[in-house]
Amino acid sequence: MSAEAGQASAEGVRLQKVMAAAGVASRRVSEELIGAGRVTVNGHVVTELGRRIDPVADRVTVDGSAVQLDPTRRYVMLNKPTGIVSTLRDEQGRPDLTRFTDRYEERLFNVGRLDSDTSGLLLLTNDGELAHVLAHPSFGVEKTYVALVGGRLAASALATLRSGVELADGVIAVDRVRVTGSRPGATLVEVTLHSGRNRVVRRMFDAVGHPVRELVRRRFGPLNLGPLGTGAMRDLTPKELGSVLTLARREGEEAHLARREGE
Repeated sequence: MSAEAGQASAEGVRLQKVMAAAGVASRRVSEELIGAGRVTVNGHVVTELGRRIDPVADRVTVDGSAVQLDPTRRYVMLNKPTGIVSTLRDEQGRPDLTRFTDRYEERLFNVGRLDSDTSGLLLLTNDGELAHVLAHPSFGVEKTYVALVGGRLAASALATLRSGVELADGVIAVDRVRVTGSRPGATLVEVTLHSGRNRVVRRMFDAVGHPVRELVRRRFGPLNLGPLGTGAMRDLTPKELGSVLTLARREGEEAHLARREGE
């Protein structure tokens, strides 16, 4: 190990250097952000330019948005097509996610699942901690879907979805639901909910007598599918990554506090 590497390991790395390496801004601009009190380390505002941190252990935010200091982490948005199962190895030999993940050097895996017959936004990453938080049903990350359902959706069905539908695994209600259009014999509906239950959107519409014909997930937490084409992939933008990391850290910290209070 070189003397410089040993010093960095023992005393940490200058905050502005870490921020620049993470792609936040140039070192000069990073120094301006620090001096303006817009940067926190482990929840505390830092204004001194000589501050050294441990990029592995310390958590940095800029303007309240989390920064990923580990350059080996990757975060990719996929617009999953229908007919693809959300797994990296399907025992039945069905088309799986490896056709998308194999093009990356990193070993990516999916955050949560989408049914084979559901398309839309799926996050792929090699960040196990973030994946655990965002995919775990107890954290209830908000998701928005656009569904094409059979028949004309009446106001009474919308009211039932909002108040709660009795399913085999308990009552579930949507957070928001609205009709966005219609087709011959069908209705386009946008529905938002926190539940991570299996096939919950399809089961809810079945329960009110309007089976889902097509289903697309448009949003997952702070991420929006936007114009990304079916089967296309892209890395998250720095702003998107900051939003996802901030959400995951907040949810993880709240769960940790809840566990401590229950002890």
